[in-house]
Amino acid sequence: MKSIRKDWRLIESLINNNSRVLDIGCGSGELIEQLEKNISAKTYGIELSSSLALDAISRGHNVVHGNAELDLKQYSDQSFDYVILSQTLQAMMKPKEILSELLRIGSKAIVSFPNFGYWKIRLQLLLSGKMPVTEGLPFAWHDTPNIHFFTIKDFQNLCKDMNIIIEQSVGLTSRGKQIIIKDNFNTANLLTHEAIFLLSYKTFEPIKIKSSNKAFAKNSLLAR
Repeated sequence: MKSIRKDWRLIESLINNNSRVLDIGCGSGELIEQLEKNISAKTYGIELSSSLALDAISRGHNVVHGNAELDLKQYSDQSFDYVILSQTLQAMMKPKEILSELLRIGSKAIVSFPNFGYWKIRLQLLLSGKMPVTEGLPFAWHDTPNIHFFTIKDFQNLCKDMNIIIEQSVGLTSRGKQIIIKDNFNTANLLTHEAIFLLSYKTFEPIKIKSSNKAFAKNSLLAR
């Protein structure tokens, strides 16, 4: 629980005051309650568990019971300033589609996940020949909700393939120490058991060309 609290504090530090925030997989609403209290965020939540969603609603939070992989399509483009997906991407059936939806409905996305490149995971797999169990991945292979295991490097490559901008990225060690991933990539991929990314899409401002009356995006390639 200690590392989760540090994860939440780091997520909070990435969000501007008075922002509209959607927390996907919000549980009983502890994180959105923290954001409301500390930075006056206008919060909303989606939770798959009906009991947890009801608990959040009973505590006065604006939470709906639903499946994010199906229900995000109901939200309009840019409905939120930030969309949070904390420790959940690895449990999604189609992570790539989820990332696209996060940045469609939100100006920015905050994604955190357990790092499968963590040294304890590598060592357990090497020495035991069995699927590792760690503080970040505490389930046995046969009862885990996680269906995708990936490293910080894997996630960075996916963002590159999807033309997603990584605005900030931080890894957390098991003791809660922060390592800036951009400046210490190999160290972070080895020593951190979870990572937090602030993401956005690059926006293109149209420029008008008088001779053709057409608008082209900056940085686009003009065909000869």
